[in-house]
This record gives sequence, C-alpha cells and structure tokens, in this order.
Amino acid sequence: MLWPSFSWISIPIVLCALTFGSSVDLTVASRSFDASPPVIHVLGTVQDGGSPHIGCDRICCRNLFLRPALDRQVVSLGLVDGESQSSFLFEATPDLPAQWNQLQKLTGGEISIPSGIFLTHAHMGHYSGLMHLGREAMGAQGVPVYAMPRMTQFLKENGPWSQLVELSNVVLMPLANEEAVHISSQLQVVPIEVPHRDEFSETVGYRIVGPNRSVLFIPDINKWDSWNRDLAAELRQVDRAYLDATFYDAAEVGYRDMSEIPHPFMVETMDCLQNLPEKERSKVHFIHMNHTNPCLDESSAAYREVRERGYHIAKFGDSFTL
Repeated sequence: MLWPSFSWISIPIVLCALTFGSSVDLTVASRSFDASPPVIHVLGTVQDGGSPHIGCDRICCRNLFLRPALDRQVVSLGLVDGESQSSFLFEATPDLPAQWNQLQKLTGGEISIPSGIFLTHAHMGHYSGLMHLGREAMGAQGVPVYAMPRMTQFLKENGPWSQLVELSNVVLMPLANEEAVHISSQLQVVPIEVPHRDEFSETVGYRIVGPNRSVLFIPDINKWDSWNRDLAAELRQVDRAYLDATFYDAAEVGYRDMSEIPHPFMVETMDCLQNLPEKERSKVHFIHMNHTNPCLDESSAAYREVRERGYHIAKFGDSFTL
C-alpha cells in the first residue's frame, strides 16, 4: 500500500514485530518538512551479523528464525532536517532496503532518495548495504557517500564497490578527521577517529550538532582506554550518546578471543562513567548489540541493571530532536 504525501498532518505508521512470542509496537510518525528542526531516528540497534545470527541455534536466535522481529535491524541512525529539506543515513547496513524505506516515511514521502550516507568503517554491517544501490538492485544515480580517506580508497579499489563508483551509483564525498560537514545553517556532522581493528579502513564516530542539541554516535570502538580522548569529557559536550554495546560482559563472549573483537563491555563503560552525575550518565544510549547480548531482552536482569545504574538501551524507532 502506498501512502500519499501530506504537508499539514502527520500519519502514524505502526509496525508490529513479534519477538519471543510478544508483540512490540513500533510507531514512527511521518513528518512535515515545513521548517521542522533536525531529528535523529534510531533505525537499527544490533551488531553487524544481525539478529537472528547465522548459525546460532541458541535461545537468543532460535525463536527469531521462526518469527522474525522487525525491530532487530543492524545499527543505523537516520537524520531528517527540515531547513535543508534533506535526510541522511548513518551506515549502509545489510538492512538498507528497510531502513531506506523507513527514512522515506519519516520525511512524509517527500524525499525518495537520502541526501547522503555517512559511513563509519569497512566492517560488514556498516557499509555492505551499498550493494543495494548497484545495477542488480536499485541502480541509483549519484547518492553521496561520505567516507574517510582509507574508506574512500577501499571503495574505489575493491569490487564490487568500485563498480558503484564507476557507474556513478554513488558519489564519494571525502571526510577529514574533526572537520565538520555543514549540512545547513543549523546542522553539522563532525567525524571523529576512533581505534577499532581497522584492517581495511580507519574508523570514525560522529558528533552530530543541531541548533539546540547534539549527539555522539560511536557504534564501534576498541577499549575506551585505547582512545586518545576521555569518554567522560566527550559525553559532557553532547546531549545524547549512542555508544558501542556489542557485548554486555566477559561471560557472554565465552569461546571468542577478545583480541579479535576488542569492544568495551557494557559493564566496563558503565563503571568508567559511574562517578558522573546521573544527568551525564543518562545521556548514554547503548547501541550495536550482539545477538547474544542479554540487553536485547527487556525482561533480562542485565537490562534492568543498565536502567538501574542510570543508563539507557537504544530502541528501534526512538527519536531525538537536535
């Protein structure tokens, strides 16, 4: 069913997802573009491999193979800016078709193609969705893709991504560390390099600065003490932070070699920030959760502990006005 575009009213679009036998109400309203302030929308919260995860026969995934949940999409943010009549995606995930469609609904159908896609790095959940822009799928023309130097070189020199560039499905837009991209007079995006394996590209997070509030987005990073910045100081500069929550704690990882996947555990991040005032801790919204992460289940003890300690878990459909 196609929704018509209206300028003066908002139409609620309700998605219902089944997860572990319960119903989840995912309500996202279409927005007018009449000078509305910039808004961040959470379009995905799980780690690159998705949920359910390939080859997993544990309880965390077993039911989801039988009854997929629409809210279990790979980590992504959408940005809608009324002043510049533009919309952007942060990350090109394997769930790009659904997230692209959701972003279009968030603009009231007025923008069919995002004004740009900001990439963080060259790990599968963060750029592989670009394949949907090629001739086998959308055959898009001229979609701006913002990327750091090594990431740009990776896309230019390696197929099938190089074909997207050659056919002008995408136009690569160069980024530089800590140099702002000015989207409009009231909105800018600042890439910030972070350490994270970096086999094929550098890795960045983003500070997204609006007219009144700002957001920090770091879905992937090594341990916080390997960063040349102080997390608490970075948190004080923004009004909300979406931070790496791949694993809850060491017990969850089990057989995996943490030297290959050196993410900060959620419990480590909470301990790192625990001496901050509650107002500062409440800015943290954990995102990028592995399929094994117990915080994907709101009834879990881990989820309750996160909330009791003054932090939040990012949810599909959340929004934040800048």
